[in-house]
Amino acid sequence: MSETPETVTPRFRSDMTVELVKHTASDTDVLFAARVSTAGERSLEELGKDPERSRGLINYLLRDRHGSPFEHNSMTFLISAPIFVFREFHRHRVGWSYNEESGRYRELAPVFYVPDAERPLVQRGRPGKYEFVAGSVEQQVLVGKVLEDSYRQSYAAYQELLAAGVAREVARAALPVGLYSTMYATCNARSLMHFLGLRTKDERARVPSFPQREIELVAQAMEAEWARLMPVTHAAFNDNGRVAP
Repeated sequence: MSETPETVTPRFRSDMTVELVKHTASDTDVLFAARVSTAGERSLEELGKDPERSRGLINYLLRDRHGSPFEHNSMTFLISAPIFVFREFHRHRVGWSYNEESGRYRELAPVFYVPDAERPLVQRGRPGKYEFVAGSVEQQVLVGKVLEDSYRQSYAAYQELLAAGVAREVARAALPVGLYSTMYATCNARSLMHFLGLRTKDERARVPSFPQREIELVAQAMEAEWARLMPVTHAAFNDNGRVAP
């Protein structure tokens, strides 16, 4: 096993990477799928007619929760985030496809999560009623030091096992969930709306949500890309309480 400074020196970050790598997604995807119910094969002919009527149709579909027309599109994102974020992500299964880098087949890079000063550190309340508040300067310093020391130790243990000829799929057990991983995640607008309803906190939401900050950062970046691709659908989502149809 060859070693370079990049593979053995841990790197620490607090941001998330979200990149839209490909898509077939537009508001017209919703319109032709919905109008086939009444127009049959002529539904495509209706796409350029009366934009306000089309806007009203999308709003109606969201308001009355007619969901299937929002499934005829696709967005694929490249996401880099800590493993603990992906474990929450994978709770979303309907309408999602995932492929994540594998610690069985490649040596994992030493990139680890350390929260920045904006991350609330103190949890108060009881289950279902938690709130998170900013920690003290001393707590912030402690979190950074303890996590970085722990990450260095765990990655050194991982390297020691690999150097001894231990299989990657076994050696990776020494690594923590704060390790960054990378995956492709593919969804449609309907599945993304359900994800956003649970993983973002927004005053327009009919049903309040209290997501973990790290997955909310990913969700917000994905939402910004989706809003650019499907602005009418995104506006209707907000206007109707951010509830997936």
